Amino acid sequence: MAKTQNVRHWSRGLRTRADLGAAILYLAPAAIILITFVYYPLIRSVYLSLYETDFLARTLFFTGFGQYRDLLSSPRFYDSLRITVMFTIYTVPLALVVAIPVALLGNLQVRGITVYRTVFICTIAVSTAIASVVWTWMFAPTTGVMNDLLRLVGIAPLRWLQDPSWALIAVSIATVWKGLGLNVLFLLAGLQGVSEELIEAARIDGANSWQSFWNVTLPMLSPTIFFLLVVGTIEAFRSFAQIHIMTEGGPLRSTSILVYAIYRDAFINFRFSYASTQAVTLFLIILALTLIQFRVIERRVHYQ
Repeated sequence: MAKTQNVRHWSRGLRTRADLGAAILYLAPAAIILITFVYYPLIRSVYLSLYETDFLARTLFFTGFGQYRDLLSSPRFYDSLRITVMFTIYTVPLALVVAIPVALLGNLQVRGITVYRTVFICTIAVSTAIASVVWTWMFAPTTGVMNDLLRLVGIAPLRWLQDPSWALIAVSIATVWKGLGLNVLFLLAGLQGVSEELIEAARIDGANSWQSFWNVTLPMLSPTIFFLLVVGTIEAFRSFAQIHIMTEGGPLRSTSILVYAIYRDAFINFRFSYASTQAVTLFLIILALTLIQFRVIERRVHYQ
C-alpha cells in the first residue's frame, strides 16, 4: 500500500513539473518581450539618471539625485510639462465628445450602417506617420484644405503649423482624427451591452431621448468611457510621431511636449543621463495621473 502511494505521489509530482514546464514554455516569448522592451529600458533609464554620461551613453561618475534637482529647477521642463498637459486637454476630452455621437449613430439599425461604421473606424488602419503627413498637407498655408474651408465661410486663412498660437491646436486636431476610429470601435462595443429593456422602461416612464441617453445609456457606457479616458491620457503623454513630423517641436517650442524634449536631449544633444531623468519623471507623472483617475473618476463609473 505504501509503495502504491509513493508511486502515485511520484506520478503526481511529474505531472505538476510537466505542467509547470509547459506553462513556462508558453509564457517565455511574452516574458522575453516584456523584459527586453519594457523592464530593461526602465531599469536602464533609472540607472543612467543617477550618473553623468558621455555622448556614447557611457557612465562617467555618480551624481545621485543631482539630475533630478536640475530637472525640477529647470523652467524648460515645466514649460514642456505645461505644453503636454495642454495637449492632453485638447485631445482626450474632445476625442470622447466627438466619438460618442458618432458611435450612437453607428449603433442605429438602418440600411447602410455598415458603410458608415467602416468610414469612421478606418482611421485605425492609418499609421500615425501617414496621418501626420496628410494633415501637414491639409494645414498648408496656401494650398491646404483647412484654409480653403475657412475662406468659404469668410475667415482669413491661418498659418496653422507656423503660428505658435495655433500649432498645438493643429497637431491636436490631427491626433483626435487619428484616434477617432479606436474610440468609436470601443464605444460601439459598449453600446452593444446597453439593455434595450432599460431604455424602453425609461420611455414608458416618460423620458425623452436626451433623458434616456443621460440617465441610462451614458451610465452604462461609463466603464468604456473611463477606459478610453485612462488610455487616452497615457497615449497623449507618450505622443511623439505627430509632433516630430508636423512641427518638430516648434514653432518657438510651442509644441515641444515632454517626450519630444526627451528625444532632443538624448539623440540631438546627447545628454543621455538628463534624458533618462526626464523619462523616469514622465513615467512617475503618468503613474500618478493614472492612480488619481482610478481613485477619483472610477467612483462615478457604473459597473453592471
